[in-house]
Amino acid sequence: MDKQQIVNALAQMRSGSKTRKFKQSVELYVNFQGLDFSKNENKIDVNVALPHSTGKSETKVIVFTKDTDFAAKAKTKAHRVVLESEISKLDKKEAGKIGDEYDVILAEGPAMLTVGRVLGPSLAPKGKMPKLIPPSVEAIENALKSVKGSIRISNKKGKNMPMVHTLIGNEEFKNEDLADNVWAIYQTLLNALPGKQQNIKSLIIKLTMGPPVKITDEVKQ
Repeated sequence: MDKQQIVNALAQMRSGSKTRKFKQSVELYVNFQGLDFSKNENKIDVNVALPHSTGKSETKVIVFTKDTDFAAKAKTKAHRVVLESEISKLDKKEAGKIGDEYDVILAEGPAMLTVGRVLGPSLAPKGKMPKLIPPSVEAIENALKSVKGSIRISNKKGKNMPMVHTLIGNEEFKNEDLADNVWAIYQTLLNALPGKQQNIKSLIIKLTMGPPVKITDEVKQ
């Protein structure tokens, strides 16, 4: 596979899709083959530095802390701050939503054990356990910088699926920029797979409301 094949598929994707009254996202699906995902070494969980940001409007951050002084400061950078004393009051439904709603989940050291005990059953299967940080605003800023321009690709969604799905941008992106993002994801996955390209069955792109377009049936380099 080369970038021109991706560009050609993107052009086909656009020509086969109707114009909508909203800005559609461009989605990528990667299907795997020849892997037993019940084995830990075959599970997919990688971070990809994208050449072009996906266009997501904001990165949502939640911070768990025991330090009330840090909590007040953290509110200037985080969308939500939860004190350790409040963690045990979260019900299962709300705990489950945290992993879906927030892009960055952070915890100050003394709160980490409580987070793990109460929220671990909901966050761990999604690969969204908090990152440990010291009680400083700078630590929150650094965590944000590390995820902006990058995405997490994982098939850990409660159970390990033989595929991954992610956004690569929106319909206002140039095809060449979208192709750069697809290529970055493809190369990162190749490095993570034991059988390299032999473990990738197909790559599919589509607009939010558009039909799927297969880049290639059998990916080869």
